[in-house]
Amino acid sequence: MTVQRIAIVGAESTGKSTLTAALAARYDSAWVPEYLRQFVQEQARVPFEDDQIGIARTQLAHENARAATACGLLFCDTTPLMTAVYSDIYWGRVPVALEALAAAHAGAYAITFVAAPDGPWVADGLQRDSATMRLRVHQVLLDRLRHQGVPYTLLEGDLEARMAAAAPLLAPLQQRLQLPASCW
Repeated sequence: MTVQRIAIVGAESTGKSTLTAALAARYDSAWVPEYLRQFVQEQARVPFEDDQIGIARTQLAHENARAATACGLLFCDTTPLMTAVYSDIYWGRVPVALEALAAAHAGAYAITFVAAPDGPWVADGLQRDSATMRLRVHQVLLDRLRHQGVPYTLLEGDLEARMAAAAPLLAPLQQRLQLPASCW
């Protein structure tokens, strides 16, 4: 079965993981959790610059593995683009290999949703910086999406509002894929 990948990107504490899981449940499909969260938990530290390309490659490996079990739609909680955004912000540069990976994979998604930083910022151990950093990451992300020519839809409001805004964009994909009723 053809799988259409849906990217859910955004700054920290914008509800990406909650939204991704909810969309997968709503469309009875698979989703890919953010590998960075697993990395931080396992390593008990934030990533170093040299970790970035490995994190992006592992995210893609998880994405490719989940694509084999997806029911038409695969909801991806982040993409290599986010790893490049954070590299740019924290180290002032993006390694060539990471930039190439992010650029090459940018077109792999049928839809890119950006989670707006419009809810409360919530601390999450080592993985979260601040509400101020969240806004900076959001702006850098939007700038990169525009620069790369990646169309995106900003999802705002609570989970219900975001799900409602995503539905009309996902409906044509469902119809085009002729997904069985068990997929929605």
